[in-house]
Amino acid sequence: MLLTHATLATMNGPMGTEGYGLIPDAAVVIEGDRIAWAGPMAELPTAFRSLPEHDVAGRLVTPGLIDCHTHAVFAGHRAVEFELRLQGASYEEIARAGGGILSTVTATRAASEDDLLARALPRVDQLIASGATTIEVKSGYGLTVEDELKMLRAARRIGRSRPVTVRTTHLAAHAIPPEFKGRATAYIAEVAISSLRAAHAEGLVDAVDAFCETIAFSTDDLAPLFAEARALGLPVKLHAEQLTDQGGAAFAARHGALSADHLEYLSPEGVAAMAAAGTVAVILPGAFYTLRESQLPPIAALREAGVAMAVATDLNPGSSPLASLTLAMNMACTLFRLTPEEALLGTTVHAARALGLADRGRIAPSLRADLAIWDADHPAELSYRIGATPLHSRIFGGSLDA
Repeated sequence: MLLTHATLATMNGPMGTEGYGLIPDAAVVIEGDRIAWAGPMAELPTAFRSLPEHDVAGRLVTPGLIDCHTHAVFAGHRAVEFELRLQGASYEEIARAGGGILSTVTATRAASEDDLLARALPRVDQLIASGATTIEVKSGYGLTVEDELKMLRAARRIGRSRPVTVRTTHLAAHAIPPEFKGRATAYIAEVAISSLRAAHAEGLVDAVDAFCETIAFSTDDLAPLFAEARALGLPVKLHAEQLTDQGGAAFAARHGALSADHLEYLSPEGVAAMAAAGTVAVILPGAFYTLRESQLPPIAALREAGVAMAVATDLNPGSSPLASLTLAMNMACTLFRLTPEEALLGTTVHAARALGLADRGRIAPSLRADLAIWDADHPAELSYRIGATPLHSRIFGGSLDA
């Protein structure tokens, strides 16, 4: 396929106003599921000029967007908790009263794998409609060995049911279920590590995550889990410093984590540790917005330290029922003061890095041919519009959406 007359945002430029890597009146050559060439139409090699042409009529073309943090597989909803928070209850108060994650656990345990898949697909369709071609999906609402495996199996099936790449993340260390109350160490050994071994043996897991917080697990609790991940050859990431500073980001960085996510209470020491380790900061404005938080993540410090910042939806039933990457980009700009360039880098280049994927996130030869074609003139429009998704079409693995 030969895409012609595109306004191309390759995302190959240096940081700053050139980071978009914009090429006006550009062409992209696709062979199989890979990009073979990209550049100005005037420089299109003769060998490619006879390929079947798809004229995009000046539309903006970017890499396919990547949502590097979702909890898209779950049952039930938490609209009542939304009401409670509006009446003054905090996220932590609701969680300690048996709500929060544990209320979703009850519904998810009662659902079948087929039911979980059926519930997840409409959410994934929304992400696809916002330009996503790759998404991450976490477990973490089962909290038993078999229920965690059930979630991961459903997540794997999403990628066989929709034109989207799914990366699955084991998140059994998400909360302590009632049957293990006060026994975090036993839970990690008997459920988190046991389910991780079983998931790895079944080929269901691409990475390992955990929730490091006063209402979840300490770094000491999580050390054996991360050691097991390392023994299995799996990368780690961490929900860190969302509600309090527990030193989670520095702990994750010491383990070579792909990312540390949320980070509202990230300390200067955590920033330095992430910068030294090359750990990506995943910014999740949907949760900040929904929980009406006031503590901003230290964006300026992350920027100054050269920490790559990804942007994701955190799609989940409780703290971020958000299924639009373009809206997440807008929120990242308006709430956290990212630039539109940083927001698009955060859903392409840096999101790919947060998933350990080196073959996507930019438009360049040999990379995967995942592209988004937009009814837009400039990439800043993707962050500028509130709630609108100007997606015209996608190319996924070299194939144009029907």
